[in-house]
Amino acid sequence: MTGIAVAAVLSLVACTGGGGEQAKQQQEEVPPVAKVAMDPADGAKDVSPATPVKVTVTQGTLTEVTLSNADGKPVKGELAADKLSWSSTEKLAFDKTYTWSSKATGTDNKQVEAKGGFTTLKPAKQIRATVNPTDNAVVGIAMPIKVEFDAKVKDKAAAEKALTVESTPKVEGAWAWLNDREVHFRPKEYWPANTKVKVRAELYGINYGDGNYGRADLSTQFSVGRAQIVKAYTPSHKLVVERDGQTVATYNASYGKDNDANLNTPNGTYIVMQKNAVERMDNPKYGYTNVMKKWAVRISNHGEFIHENNDNASNIGRANTSHGCANLMEADAKKFFDSALIGDPVEVTGSKGSIAPQYDVYDWQLSWSQWTAKSALR
Repeated sequence: MTGIAVAAVLSLVACTGGGGEQAKQQQEEVPPVAKVAMDPADGAKDVSPATPVKVTVTQGTLTEVTLSNADGKPVKGELAADKLSWSSTEKLAFDKTYTWSSKATGTDNKQVEAKGGFTTLKPAKQIRATVNPTDNAVVGIAMPIKVEFDAKVKDKAAAEKALTVESTPKVEGAWAWLNDREVHFRPKEYWPANTKVKVRAELYGINYGDGNYGRADLSTQFSVGRAQIVKAYTPSHKLVVERDGQTVATYNASYGKDNDANLNTPNGTYIVMQKNAVERMDNPKYGYTNVMKKWAVRISNHGEFIHENNDNASNIGRANTSHGCANLMEADAKKFFDSALIGDPVEVTGSKGSIAPQYDVYDWQLSWSQWTAKSALR
């Protein structure tokens, strides 16, 4: 009986040993657990060059990721601290092919390699934009921010979403589309004196519609100067300059003719747009061309200036006889010219006439509700 028992045990041991080898072989055939994925997917076409490329891994960590352009040059990217993802940090180019490769180590300590490629879209047209004020400009408290495009923008909401404004101190403001090619940012109230402003327009690769895309990103940073406001109450025949809440100058003036709707200095809030030491004045309808006037400060593209007009000396400070401009004596015009910043507000009141808000820069002729209604994101 004992011998039989021993034989049975030996038989059992032999059977168990054979099963262990088989299990080991099956274990070696189990595929690696790490899974690598990429967005955009392999073979993708018409990929937006503005969207970051992302590589991710599950059940493992990334050890190496390379994204290369058509010339074989690597595209800059960053591996997350947890090594579960990698994202490109460099904008891609339009209409180019990119290839990628990666290595990952799974939670089973097995290495996985993956690779692929994709092609970016080819735009029908790349639309260029500009931004104003330019870097390091010092402007008046009514200065709007203008982003202007060199072609019509169909998807205004997409473009507007790419625009950001940061200011110190913070102010309430909004973007408004004045036409198909121009969007302005204006604070609800005038900028506080000495505000610092940063603007970012991340427009590269933005789909404007009709196959048109943004050509480049833009940025600017500028400062707001002292708080100077020009008050032009036309019946007074005076032009008053207030700075930081105090009256700093009062000049005799002659405004547009009150009895002619075409020659009024129209009511409204304008801004200093341009300054020229000498400006040529032309109005053939009223019998004059090529008249040169000094210290001309443009406040509207409708044709209004604040400028010297010694030829009208007998009426300056006494009667409104100009063709819409504010006439000053030369010495006063020079002082005002020197004090003015582009973007200073000019508030005209008391006139018998007004004009529709259509001539640059008419941003402050709109109420806040009218202004915000012009946003594409309302």
